[in-house]
Amino acid sequence: MSEYDGGMDYGHVEAGQEHESLDQLHQVNASESDYNNQFNVYEQDHAAAESTSFDQGRHVEFTGADGSHYEESNFTSYDHSAAESDHIFAAEGSESSHQAEFSQLDALRAQLNSAFSEATVIDTDTPPSIAAG
Repeated sequence: MSEYDGGMDYGHVEAGQEHESLDQLHQVNASESDYNNQFNVYEQDHAAAESTSFDQGRHVEFTGADGSHYEESNFTSYDHSAAESDHIFAAEGSESSHQAEFSQLDALRAQLNSAFSEATVIDTDTPPSIAAG
């Protein structure tokens, strides 16, 4: 209605309340598993062999015209043998394991309460003003 529709007074008033709620559920389930191993083996071999042989000899034989006979023998013999073997062995290692589980539950509940009031009033006792431009 406008003020030109018979000069009536128009009014509207409203008041009330609103109630709302919010429910939210958040759930997380997680697991983690790790495994690590590290092994090292060190090995070294060494072998040596030596062999020495030394021989020396001398043989003299003489037969004379008169029937005499002379014989001489000198002999030297030397043998040497050696063997050597070395072995080194080393090992090291590590092993680890990890396992974890995680669970989380979040619940949110919110209650929203609000009050409102609204009013619209038209007063027809005051004449409209028109601004001059």
